[in-house]
Amino acid sequence: MAAFDKFREECGVVAIYAHPEAEKLAYLGLHALQHRGQESAGIVSSDGMSLRAHKAMGLVADIFVEDVLAKLRGTLAIGHTRYSTAGDSALLNAQPILVQSNKGPIAVAHNGNLVNAQEIRSRLEAHGSIFQTTSDTEVIVHLIAMSREHTLPEAMADALRRVEGAFSLVMVSTDRVFAARDPRGFRPLAMGRIPAAEGVRKDTIVFASETCAFDLIGAVYEREVKPGELVIVGPEGVTSRFYSPASTQSSCIFEHVYFARPDSRVFGRAVQTSRENLGRQLAKEAPVVADIVVPVPDSGVTAALGYAAESGIPFRFALIRNHYVGRTFIEPKQSVRDFGVRLKLNPVRSLLEGKRVVLIDDSIVRGTTSKKIVRMVRNAGAKEVHMRISCPPTISPCFYGVDTPSKSQLIAANKTIEEIREYTGADSLAYLSLEGLKAACGEGDKTDYCTACYTGKYPTSWVDVDDIQPAVASKP
Repeated sequence: MAAFDKFREECGVVAIYAHPEAEKLAYLGLHALQHRGQESAGIVSSDGMSLRAHKAMGLVADIFVEDVLAKLRGTLAIGHTRYSTAGDSALLNAQPILVQSNKGPIAVAHNGNLVNAQEIRSRLEAHGSIFQTTSDTEVIVHLIAMSREHTLPEAMADALRRVEGAFSLVMVSTDRVFAARDPRGFRPLAMGRIPAAEGVRKDTIVFASETCAFDLIGAVYEREVKPGELVIVGPEGVTSRFYSPASTQSSCIFEHVYFARPDSRVFGRAVQTSRENLGRQLAKEAPVVADIVVPVPDSGVTAALGYAAESGIPFRFALIRNHYVGRTFIEPKQSVRDFGVRLKLNPVRSLLEGKRVVLIDDSIVRGTTSKKIVRMVRNAGAKEVHMRISCPPTISPCFYGVDTPSKSQLIAANKTIEEIREYTGADSLAYLSLEGLKAACGEGDKTDYCTACYTGKYPTSWVDVDDIQPAVASKP
């Protein structure tokens, strides 16, 4: 809902190799990754001879009913759940993208954003390529089909060397599943295994954006797909190669701050640990005398637990979230103030009345929602409202697969912290420091992070946001 000005998650991908109900496991995996994209979803499966696809707008459980899954019966499958980052929000751009190519039928599902997609697309179109979608993922498919390499793994490696930006992707052919990450490792991609049942020769190999998908299908986490790595799973087993030397790592720190579910391991690290650390670090850096710590659900909950534990101030669920908010609601004619936020959150007056409140959230994007929440908490009787944000001020848009607003709409890019405090109506406002953020997420231990949204310093060549918007058909 527009009223909730959160960053939009990017996408979720899943892949299943060698399972008699691969399509069902892909569906369950996507269900666990639903938080990464609620706009459209798709599955492509293989029965060993041909690929079958089903894609639709909407939520995973609504799209993949039993009749649909029955038509997708196969032993290999990939799936995708989507928010639009590059490419219009339409069924046309739903993934996986399935094509019949000179190297046989292939389907690709991609999480991330290619910063040079527009440039490659223009070049390919000048040579006669015809694109069906405005999604940057289709560029990868074209590059694979056009590669002079003879085998599919070689063609895929060749294609991946030509694109720049963020991508964790899975691909399926009639008898193989592929998984790859960009050389900087922007987006997560984990590999797991379901041990073979008695009488079955092969283990099932699975890939997913987050490990919470493994828990639902009974897979055991094995490892991350490494930056610059292409993993191929086929009749010959699991093979791996590096199509590109790994660059300086720049994994998206916002996965730990907000995107990933707290029950996932991302970039080899438990998200729950990072989020609690964020809250603890925030309590050290920005203490306040108060009576209760209250999270903005659901995104602020784990950080608020850390803040409460470190500060000794009691944690209370004093904002209750309604989980059954659909896409459209009819507002009353006599409009209710802050209706959009009230639809999702309601304050617990008995907990807030007369209290000094520390309100914890993971970010402030435009500031409009924070302003309404502060007002709501005050109107419920809070004596003081102190906002604490578990990451630094967001001052720059992301070009690597996160739907962030332009700089003009990011409140921290245009106002000082004191001006933001004034705008939201909080008694005090503090953000976590960049150093505190990196320490909380264990930077340098195994992972180095991309923090461009907080610093404006981009790990790849800077590309203006207009350059990665959907392509416009050129006039003849």
